Amino acid sequence: MASIVRYMSQHERLNFLLTNRVPRRYLTRFMGWYSRIENRALTRFSIFMWKLFVDDLNLSEAKKSEFTSLHDCFIRELKSGSRLIDTNDDIVISPCDAIVGACGRIEGTTVYQAKGFPYELGDLIADKALQEKYRDGVYVTLRLKSSMYHRFHAPLDCNVSHIDYISGDTWNVNPIALRRIEKLYCKNERAVVSLEPVNNEAGSEQKSITMVPVAAILVASMKFHCLEQRLNLQYRGPNRLSCNAQYNKGDEMGYFQHGSTIILFATANYRLHKDVSKGRRIFMGQPLLSEI
Repeated sequence: MASIVRYMSQHERLNFLLTNRVPRRYLTRFMGWYSRIENRALTRFSIFMWKLFVDDLNLSEAKKSEFTSLHDCFIRELKSGSRLIDTNDDIVISPCDAIVGACGRIEGTTVYQAKGFPYELGDLIADKALQEKYRDGVYVTLRLKSSMYHRFHAPLDCNVSHIDYISGDTWNVNPIALRRIEKLYCKNERAVVSLEPVNNEAGSEQKSITMVPVAAILVASMKFHCLEQRLNLQYRGPNRLSCNAQYNKGDEMGYFQHGSTIILFATANYRLHKDVSKGRRIFMGQPLLSEI
């Protein structure tokens, strides 16, 4: 048993060093360039090598079987009907395919990225009104593995008036790094997307959801369909980008270039759905939260 523990510890240390103690920004920019090279032979070779390092890359659900580049494969669309959307009005669905990470009630304004690694809402979200809105609310961390479907969708019928983009680093966001780097999500490139439910009734307790897509090494690029700009390491525009977007539950909102993380925050009148727990694999469209 002791030898197994030592092996796992050494494996984690090597993984951390190889994916973090490297020139992260330069490696991310290189991957962004490489992944967009349109060459059929190179693309097939890249996907073949990718499959050697992951055991769950499922391209049978993809809308097309041939890809023009590795990036084209990363952001692949799915065949119609591949994901079922829970249409119940009191259900907030998962916006993406993911592994559920840390989740539960927000302790005042304190959230956890991993056991023993807390961070404050104010360190992740600059807007003080949002910090107060989600006091004692609910959060769910959704980790998109590199092999997963990388597009994200509206978790409920909602309106979006602006997106805040926060520049930062590109640390890996895998569980190994989350157990070693304090406030990791608060260090990385990220966007803050406030979703105002369309069914808020006048005079009732207001419900609200905010999604925070967090970029990572090899991944620091996200595209929102409601914005012309692609948000990445080269972006030098304003931090608050105005838009006027309306979404029905399940509508596609955008995509990551690779895999990453979405942290979803909800007001205190929501709770985790009974089937949601840390470590569970969840698919876009499945229940994530329910109204209290």
